Amino acid sequence: MNRFIGTGVALVTPFKEDKSIDFDALERLVNYQIKNGVDYLVVLGTTAETVTLTIDEQEQVKRKVVVANNGRLPLVLGVGSNNTMAVVEVLKNSDLSGFDAILSVSPYYNKPSQEGIYQHFKAIAEASPLPIILYNVPSRTAQNMEPKTVVKLANDFSNIIGIKEAAGDLEQAKELISTTPKDFLVISGDDMIALDMVLVGGAGVVSVIGQALPKEFSEMIKLGLKGDKIVSVNKQQNFVEPIDLIFEEGNPTGIKSMLKKIGICNDMVRLPLIKATDDLAIRIAAFIDK
Repeated sequence: MNRFIGTGVALVTPFKEDKSIDFDALERLVNYQIKNGVDYLVVLGTTAETVTLTIDEQEQVKRKVVVANNGRLPLVLGVGSNNTMAVVEVLKNSDLSGFDAILSVSPYYNKPSQEGIYQHFKAIAEASPLPIILYNVPSRTAQNMEPKTVVKLANDFSNIIGIKEAAGDLEQAKELISTTPKDFLVISGDDMIALDMVLVGGAGVVSVIGQALPKEFSEMIKLGLKGDKIVSVNKQQNFVEPIDLIFEEGNPTGIKSMLKKIGICNDMVRLPLIKATDDLAIRIAAFIDK
């Protein structure tokens, strides 16, 4: 589990102008993270626009990242759905070689009860050959995964090793940290409060902004994990502006605009998302230049 302490990055899926996958850019992106101190990579998460990729494309992205990474960093694979049995089937029948854990989002759209959420992850835990990191993001799922549900899952299933907590609620994060087992990882899914969570006992972050600024952001998280509050909080001030910028028009619209500016990949996204407006792109470019 120590492999998932620090800064993980939720990789985008780079697209060419014709919206096909740019695999050369994906390799550049992976190498950029590794060269700049990121601790692990998350593949086919929300930021990857996974819902707009075909099954074949998802498989191609998985294999490309595994090959590009070449065993250098731990890899986490996003495997989630609002159809429990669909997740179970993927876990039983997919090639998961090269991956060290899965990240599974709480069911969206259906709005299950807390018991329904528990039963969903119970089925996944019983089927998964890899450790599981839960993912709570109520702004997208329309249902918060309450701490009591997380605690029950953490205690009942040894292969549920952590949670990516993206409710944006520091008090809820503190409750998770204090009530889950000692070795359970509470990982921030919100860049803006990632350091705050680390300083109260969190295990790190799965970051979006860290993808464009991996060296700077991961250094801040490392300082927080060491308990260096003064220096890390001073560094945190540098990230308020870029975090606001990249989420202003949605994710991954903003981060792709930033990645284009630094020469990693194009800024194309697939519908229903659209790429950054000229105004936002100009302000993102100005920030990078500054």
